[in-house]
Amino acid sequence: METKLITIPKQKRIALIAHDNMKLEMLSWCQNNFDIIKKHKLFATGTTGHLLEQELKTPITKLISGPLGGDQQIGALLTEQKIDMIVFFWDPFEPMPHDPDVKALLRVAAAWNVAVACNRTTADFMLSSPLIDTEHTISIPDYDAYLSKRLNTLPN
Repeated sequence: METKLITIPKQKRIALIAHDNMKLEMLSWCQNNFDIIKKHKLFATGTTGHLLEQELKTPITKLISGPLGGDQQIGALLTEQKIDMIVFFWDPFEPMPHDPDVKALLRVAAAWNVAVACNRTTADFMLSSPLIDTEHTISIPDYDAYLSKRLNTLPN
């Protein structure tokens, strides 16, 4: 796959996702890091978004709940370069009925070179990076080149 370079903006677009048993952990992490995350544009799936907005008193773009398609909404935003990083606190001990959606989201994030933290330690490392408050260039799939190549291989 051919790639191209894009620049992630100084103000990051951060997706916040937490499974039910991890919502209080996500809230605690957001409260502890509020001075950093408040400078960025926040997105969240369903219940997590409502909880965080209510407790943090800060605007959050709320999508629908993960099991109803919120994870897929985040994935779609990734492909449009509208999310720059994901903090996804998932519960490794609790089976989820929408595990295929979670796996699909993580696959899309990897394909589009988006930073993902799946636990508090990794999320702390991401926020403490000097890149959190600067523009940063990354390589992503060049969809236009991909599409052009695919269309040229179709029979007339």
